[in-house]
Amino acid sequence: MVCTAVSLAGLMVPSVLLGQTAASPAPAATANPLSAEVQGRYAQVKGFIIKSAEDMPAENYPFKPTPDIRTFARVVNHVTEAQNRSCGALNGAGATAKPAPPETADKATIVDALKASFAECDKAYGALTDATMAEMVQAGPAKRSRLGIAWGNVSHDNEQYATLALYMRLKGIVPPSSEK
Repeated sequence: MVCTAVSLAGLMVPSVLLGQTAASPAPAATANPLSAEVQGRYAQVKGFIIKSAEDMPAENYPFKPTPDIRTFARVVNHVTEAQNRSCGALNGAGATAKPAPPETADKATIVDALKASFAECDKAYGALTDATMAEMVQAGPAKRSRLGIAWGNVSHDNEQYATLALYMRLKGIVPPSSEK
């Protein structure tokens, strides 16, 4: 918990300091600036991951750069499973994961499951407010803050997006975050 708080503080301080420069426009006023920041980062990575899953051709879903790592399909399914656990906990359903389809399923089935996990997360992130972020919720065997779960999910999604982007580059496809 202390480690999470220290890490969060380390992430927030540069953002606050950057917002104080004379060249930066004033941030838009919002009743929930902290939760709005978490929601914004979630929305960004959500777009990147969904577009990656949609842009990768179906024939490349079994692709893995080396024999000892996950296929593209498995990485997408991993995002699905992790989001079902994290956002399920935020939505009060506990951290019980809905199973993802097998990595050998067709692309449409895998993408549909991914989108369903994002729909679960949309509810969770949409309900966050600055006042509720400090609430403790059951997440598996432990209780965690809503903020910790939400930022943890965003961080995990960014890690997995980096993997998806690398796989796309190896197949000659420009990842969403690099498109013009």
